[in-house]
Amino acid sequence: MSMSVSAGFGPKNEFEKVDVVQTDALTLELVAQDGAPFGIVHCPAAATGGRLPKDYRSEPMPGKEAFRSAIKLANDMKAPVVVLDPQDLWLKEWGQLYIVDDDSARE
Repeated sequence: MSMSVSAGFGPKNEFEKVDVVQTDALTLELVAQDGAPFGIVHCPAAATGGRLPKDYRSEPMPGKEAFRSAIKLANDMKAPVVVLDPQDLWLKEWGQLYIVDDDSARE
């Protein structure tokens, strides 16, 4: 999974694209609402090493705000970030998405 990144994001940041919300990482879920991109931040307590007492799920927020919120929370919680983006709403300015094949490990 992708490592935590700093708020000063750029094209060098890489995030794993996943098919479902993960239990061992903060997941930024991107969805379209009325044609506009929104994000929901999912952070399971298990991914935070005890820093969160219970699972967290944000309300939907505009895409860029959701991205920034996910990065800040991930850095604060020292949790990896992954992206759930079934509608391909990811903006390239946020970094690069990659997919890990189940049969191979990412170096």
